[in-house]
Amino acid sequence: MHADFEDEVSGLRSQVRKLRDVAQEIETEAKDQNNFLNDLQMTLIKAQAGVKNNVRRLNKSIIKEGSSHVMHVILFALILFFFVYFWSKISHR
Repeated sequence: MHADFEDEVSGLRSQVRKLRDVAQEIETEAKDQNNFLNDLQMTLIKAQAGVKNNVRRLNKSIIKEGSSHVMHVILFALILFFFVYFWSKISHR
């Protein structure tokens, strides 16, 4: 009977060790994921700042140069759209 208890205790100890190992792996993975998310957040903050600066510069440029550049971009987009549209119609025949 004493041997049965010893076997049960040693079985429980091995299960506790396995659970501890799994918990440590989960902790390590959680720390890695947290570091990754922090790095990603910093990257997004830097990208957002870059976009803000570029929009600010673009607005200054539009005000300084006038709206003729905007009209050129719109005309280019329209011409490109019609070109792709007609090309797709011709290629389907």
